[in-house]
Order: sequence, then C-alpha cells, then structure tokens
Amino acid sequence: MEKQVIWVENIKCGGCMTSIKSAIMKFAGVKSVEINLEEEKISIVGQGVKKEAILKKLTSLGYPEKGHNTILNQAKSYVSCAVGKMS
Repeated sequence: MEKQVIWVENIKCGGCMTSIKSAIMKFAGVKSVEINLEEEKISIVGQGVKKEAILKKLTSLGYPEKGHNTILNQAKSYVSCAVGKMS
C-alpha cells in the first residue's frame, strides 16, 4: 500500500470532509481516506492511486492544492460543503 498526503484549500467543516472523502473513495485502488480539518490535509492509502487525478477531482469540488486557490474554487467549495452536509 502507498500513502499520499495532499494539502488543500477551503476545508471548513464536516460537510466538506464528507464530500471530499466520498469523491476520493470512488477512485480505483483507494482503501482509506483521512482528513485533518485544522491542517486541511488529506491522507490517502491505496494501491496505484494517481495523485494528478485526485487533485483534478478535488479542484473540481472547490478544494485545490495549497497555493492554487481562486474565488471560483471558494464558491465551488461552499456548494460541495452543502452537498456533504445533506449526505
């Protein structure tokens, strides 16, 4: 198993974490996802997981890698957060 760590922007609450975790768990090879809210850190354990594909998905949800935030990403993260709260 491999472990990848990604630091992202815009994680605000449990709703955000639910949206992120459910999206990443859909990737082939992913076994577990842990999210640290305070550090905005995502730890992914799995086999053959493509970091670039996960980053692309996270950005589409509004959670880009640290240092790549935009107002559009911030807006998307609020929508993803709301969806996560309803899940």
